[in-house]
This record gives sequence, C-alpha cells and structure tokens, in this order.
Amino acid sequence: MNGKKSKRIFIIAEIGINHNGDIDIAKQLIDVAKTAGADAVKFQKRTIDLVYSEEFLDSPRESPWGKTQRAQKEGIEFGIDEYIEIDSYCKKIGIEWFASAWDIESQKFLNQFGMRYNKVASAMIVYEELLKEVASEKRHTFISTGMAGINDIGRAVEIFKNADCPFELMHCVSTYPMDDEDANLNCIISLRELYKCDVGYSGHEVGLAVSYAAAALGISSLERHITLSHAMYGSDQAASVEPIGFMQLVGAVRKINRAMGDGVKSVNDKEVTIVKKLRAHLPWESSE
Repeated sequence: MNGKKSKRIFIIAEIGINHNGDIDIAKQLIDVAKTAGADAVKFQKRTIDLVYSEEFLDSPRESPWGKTQRAQKEGIEFGIDEYIEIDSYCKKIGIEWFASAWDIESQKFLNQFGMRYNKVASAMIVYEELLKEVASEKRHTFISTGMAGINDIGRAVEIFKNADCPFELMHCVSTYPMDDEDANLNCIISLRELYKCDVGYSGHEVGLAVSYAAAALGISSLERHITLSHAMYGSDQAASVEPIGFMQLVGAVRKINRAMGDGVKSVNDKEVTIVKKLRAHLPWESSE
C-alpha cells in the first residue's frame, strides 16, 4: 500500500434472471439487496430473436412456461412494464439499479431509464459494436472478463478509453458454480497492474470465502448473484447467495474494507496507553 486508504467496495446484488419472470420475486430480491446494504441491483436484458437463433428457440426444453427454448426464454424476460416498475420501486426504496444488455437493441431499451451505471457481461466482451454503443453513453461501466483472454480485454479497454467512458474491469470465471480452485484471484492484481484501472470481482462460487479473499485484495467492486432459495427454478440459482448469506457477505466485506487501512506502519493512537504500560521499565520513546 502507498498510504492511500482503501476505497469503499461497491457491492452489486446480481438478480439477473433469478426473478423467473415474476415482478413480485424481483421486488423481494431488491428488498434483500437493500436490507443487506448493497449499493445496487443488476438485471439482464435480451432481445430474444436477436440473441438466439430460430433453430435454437424451436428446440425442446421443459420449463414452467412450456416445452420449447422460446417459451422458457420469453417466460423469464422482462419488458417495458416490468422495468418501469423496477425503476419506480428502486427509486422508492433508495437503491441503484442497472442491467447488462446482450444486444444493441436491449442496450438502447435500457438507455431510456437514465441509469448511473452500465454493465458488459462476460459473454459480450467480444461484441465490439455493443461495447461501442455502451461506451458512447459515457456511464461508469463494469466490464466482466470471464471467458476472455488478454487480447479480448485489451480491445475492450481500448474502446472505452477512446470513448472517454469511465470503466472498471471485473475479474470473473464463467462457470456456474465456480470451483474454488479455479478462482485465480491473483488475476485481480494482474489486471490492475496491466491496465492501470480499478478491478472488481464478479463471483459465481458456492459460499463466501473466495469473495472475502477478493475483498482483501483491494477490489473496487463485488458482484454476487442472489436468490430467494437455491431450490427455485433456474440455471443461476445454484451459484447464487440466499438472503441470510448475502447479509453476512455484505457485512463482512464492509468490515474487511475498513480493516485494510492505508498501509502506513506507525504507532496507533489507541496503542499509546498500552505502550506506556508494557514498556514502562524500558528507556523507550517513539522513533516517529
């Protein structure tokens, strides 16, 4: 450390598609994030017919909404009415919200809400036209780096720098759930040194320990998926944190953040009385 106090970690509760297309569940998850002390909630937005091929959408998939991939994808996708309600609800209870778009049409859709933040999902980091669209909005953007090599990340950084758009990278491993031994948290340090920017962590692991370790490495932001219950329908539920766990996570990360300090070694003011007691028999005085 160089004498600078650690910045407050920006904590994002990733709701994603864990609402299962139900606005009431979405609100409950927003409440979980707010109660725990998160800074923001995040969703995902897709234009189904642009993101998926017709062949894929017509293929079979059993779900609560029907027997095809299309029925499932459309069943969990929010439209304008739901996002108006989300925007209103988040403003009412006092928490930021934003979303990651998976296509340019979805990004333009989200832009109408005037949010403070944008997110580039790991899958989209190679979609240069979308990156340029996001960067053109000049909102602070979180860029996840799962499934990306140095060349992919470097190109994304170049696009955002050329657009003069504020951003930070987020170290991420895109497995659901991620095995702890795959976390490779030292990438947080590597990315920060290589690109001279803030680096956060977007985690998909089971449990909280890896996220605590990431917090201790000086991340600028932390994103974890949240769910009401691991038993709920959905591919992301297993890699998500339930309400009690998320409250523990936020509380511990805030404590870790405070504990990191500024890295300057000195006699703490609170140690002075202890010094006088324990060194009373010594001819000692502070060298500072």
